[in-house]
Amino acid sequence: MRANDILLHHPYDSFYAGVERFISEAADDPLTVSIKMTVYRVGDDTPFVQSLIRAAEAGKQVACVIELNARFDEERNLHWSRELEKVGAHVVFGVTGLKTHSKTALVVRKEDTGMRCYAHIATGNYHTRTARLYEDVGLLTCDPVITNDIVTLFHFLTGRSRTPSFSSLVVAPMNMRARFVELIEREIRNHEDGKPARIICKMNQLEDVEICELLSRASRAGVPVDLIVRGLCCLAPGVPGLTENIRVRSIIGRFLEHSRIFHFAAGSDDPLEGEFLIASADWMHRNLSERVEAAVPVTHPRHRARLWEILEVCLSDRRSAWLMQPDGTYKQLRPESGNGAGSLGTHATLMRLAQSRHAL
Repeated sequence: MRANDILLHHPYDSFYAGVERFISEAADDPLTVSIKMTVYRVGDDTPFVQSLIRAAEAGKQVACVIELNARFDEERNLHWSRELEKVGAHVVFGVTGLKTHSKTALVVRKEDTGMRCYAHIATGNYHTRTARLYEDVGLLTCDPVITNDIVTLFHFLTGRSRTPSFSSLVVAPMNMRARFVELIEREIRNHEDGKPARIICKMNQLEDVEICELLSRASRAGVPVDLIVRGLCCLAPGVPGLTENIRVRSIIGRFLEHSRIFHFAAGSDDPLEGEFLIASADWMHRNLSERVEAAVPVTHPRHRARLWEILEVCLSDRRSAWLMQPDGTYKQLRPESGNGAGSLGTHATLMRLAQSRHAL
């Protein structure tokens, strides 16, 4: 992590070797000073809480923000909060009136050069079982710009800061809605100025009225918009005069598509020169206005290429993809001949790419 940020794509990259190991080694590392995590869903017998318990018992400072209102997981989360409190961990239940849905972890380590922060920020939960079935992306980083923002986020969540400001992180309900509105409006301006413009967004659900209206305005201005929305989508594509330049597809197959990836052309013909963000939030009113969510820009060219590969595979899929029609119904595409994503589908293609990548 000191050499380069690490982008993980689960389940194609090992959740155990990446995320579990990050927290487990930090718990056992004598140079670790503190560990902080947000917990939304962790499951039974979670290795993450066991690692936090070991760290607290070893005298490390441990803080855990546990969401008690995680649907179906309330009892389990309450149980683990009590277990952590028994060993002296600082357990908080987030900000009053806001559900904590961000997926972040912070490790502070005392090194020869001073204190250094390491962080994980992701689209998915710290849940070992669903990590094998849910498709998600996450970033491991010690970039001080990002880690300083995550320190600020934890100060906010634990009550030590009431008016946080962020340099790189995009956080709901503070600045996430405004940032996404700004990015969409920039694509509209770029198209009107004759610059390259395009919007590609992958998420679980799309419902927010302001965002839907803004995407419709982008479509009317001529901006091509591709939306990969696995579940609920309240924006109908291809409606004459309203959403003619919007396409909506849902990928249904072996894994549950759960990652949130946002791409904006930002005036460049080269997609890798555009803007990429990964987030814990869908474009729903509750995510943008009523929850604590976090998104992080992805800037390294290699990681942008990986995100673009994911988006391209999803957009090329003709086996497990369903296209939304203007009347709100869905039409399943027919596979192409050959060995590409159009024939194999998203999950088989990404498994093949992962195997070839790890064989190198």
